Amino acid sequence: MTVKEGWRGRFFEDFTIGDSYQHPLGRTVTTTDNMWFTLLTQNTAPIHVDHHYAAQTTFGKPLVDSTFTLALVTGQSVTDISQNVFANLGWDEVRLPRPVFEGDTIYSQSEVLQTRESASHPDVGIVTVRTTGYNQDGVVVISFKRTVMVYKRGHAPEIPRIAPGTDH
Repeated sequence: MTVKEGWRGRFFEDFTIGDSYQHPLGRTVTTTDNMWFTLLTQNTAPIHVDHHYAAQTTFGKPLVDSTFTLALVTGQSVTDISQNVFANLGWDEVRLPRPVFEGDTIYSQSEVLQTRESASHPDVGIVTVRTTGYNQDGVVVISFKRTVMVYKRGHAPEIPRIAPGTDH
C-alpha cells in the first residue's frame, strides 16, 4: 500500500502576486447557523433572530449576521491561504454589497495582492489577499483584504502522522 500525504496547504514560497484560488467548498447557511452565531456573539439585533420582526423590514426575512459571513468566507479560504498560518494580522476594507439570507449557499475565491518577507520572524512571510464571497447566483455578498503571516517551507510545526501498519 502506498500512503500519500494529503494537501498540506501553501507555504510562503508558494504565493505569487496575481494568483487566484477558487476555494473548493461551498456552504449553505441555515437558520440554526444564524441563530446560534447571533446568540453566541450576543448580537441582539432582531433582524437576525426574530422572523416576525424581519418580515416587516424591506428585506421581508431575516438577514444572516454579517460577522458570520465574514467568518464563513474566511474559513473557506483557509485551505488555500492560511493552512500554514503563523498569525492573522488583520482584515481590511470589509465590504458587504448584498445581504446573505438563510438558505443561501456561499462560495469564495481569493487573489494574492502582496507578498513580503517578515522583518521580525525570518521563518515566515507576509501575504495579503483579497477574498470575495458570492452566493449561489454569483452575486457578491462580501469582499475583504486579509493579511496573514504564513510559515516558510520547512518551518511549520510538525503534524503527527500514523505510520502504515501500526495500530491506531
